[in-house]
Amino acid sequence: MIINFSVQNFGCIKDKVTLSFEATKSSDLEDYYIIEPKKGLRLLKLGLIYGPNASGKTTILQALDFLRNIVLFPYPVKTLDFNFQPFLFDENTPVENTFFSLEFIQKKVKYLYEVELNQRAVIAEKLYFYKPNKALVYKRQTDTDKQLSSIQFGSKIKLNGNYQLALMGNTLWNNTVFGGYLKTNFESLEMQEVITWFDIKLEQLIDTKTDSKLLAQILKKVENKELNKENILAFLNKADFHIKDFKVVKKERKNSFRIRGKSSDEKFIDDMDISIFHSNGQNNNVYPLDYFLESQGTQRYFQFAGLLDLLLTKQFILSIDEIATSLHPDLIEHFLLTFLVNSTESQLIATTHHRELLMKKDILRKDAIWFTEKKPDGSADLFSLADFDSSVIRDTTSIYNAYKAGKLGAIPNLSDYYIELANGEKK
Repeated sequence: MIINFSVQNFGCIKDKVTLSFEATKSSDLEDYYIIEPKKGLRLLKLGLIYGPNASGKTTILQALDFLRNIVLFPYPVKTLDFNFQPFLFDENTPVENTFFSLEFIQKKVKYLYEVELNQRAVIAEKLYFYKPNKALVYKRQTDTDKQLSSIQFGSKIKLNGNYQLALMGNTLWNNTVFGGYLKTNFESLEMQEVITWFDIKLEQLIDTKTDSKLLAQILKKVENKELNKENILAFLNKADFHIKDFKVVKKERKNSFRIRGKSSDEKFIDDMDISIFHSNGQNNNVYPLDYFLESQGTQRYFQFAGLLDLLLTKQFILSIDEIATSLHPDLIEHFLLTFLVNSTESQLIATTHHRELLMKKDILRKDAIWFTEKKPDGSADLFSLADFDSSVIRDTTSIYNAYKAGKLGAIPNLSDYYIELANGEKK
């Protein structure tokens, strides 16, 4: 589980911002929101990020996803650059380093992972673990002139000298140490647990452009019995879709012609006939419909139903950008409530513009609500509703009205509707 995540000089983020899942002392909705992975640590299941367009909401999720990718998918050669931009609206930041920090729990052990990099190389890296006190697993420095990395292990980490040399040799200057570890044939309990957490617990970012990939992954997991089909159907019917079944059958092709450049997930979808079986509510008849003839909302919630099965039956950390896309507001509330009431160890991070949710004091805790807004220099700021004192937000205050009125910030600064056109006419 994530305790907190920080990022600096990444995309529209200039100064360090931190998204924290540590709960305040409030007992509000305690049974539905709070998980205690170890004694004395209270973490939230949910984090919702509000803010105007281009204020940094998506960038925060992309930063976490970027960190996951550089850990799990190391470059094979050291001539490849990282695919990101630092903050560009400044004289200094384009040539300054980018910083990530992630504190998380894996098997009741707390880890702290820090990475400093630029577009060409990982400059510095540290991993700590707490058993119970803070101890160094390793620290890494890169000589950018020689394009070589050195790694120093903590006193509690017993590692054969030959393995240390092999690891350094496999840790290219544009790889994390985990990237080097994935290429090296030795065992390290601490490093393996971190790799497992990134690979098994932290899911890749889900945005509005990942529909085919997400659909393919859900259908594959159903086929492999990693997801429970009956649960997915139950979630869909609880959400009033009247779907009785779905079937996936491989198409019969007369030739093997394919469009080049498609991903394996896109090819999987192309090869399958996906049928959704509906009841009409008036009789016992069931009618099949091709998945791609369904509405965008039905398709999206079908995918969300698969995500719910993951979140409720396993321990997952899921990030969803624009969670309300194509879905009715009541359906979003139903999805969040289903997650909060039934999940035991998973976490959900989502961005949204659905401000009517802020009316629902029986759904949202203050420390689960976050806002992004642009600062005067054009960079993104991130802050929590729990940061506001009682002069702004009282227990009786309507959060929705306060946000809509601009008292909490994080809304567009719009001008009037009158435009001076180039020909001088006013419309």
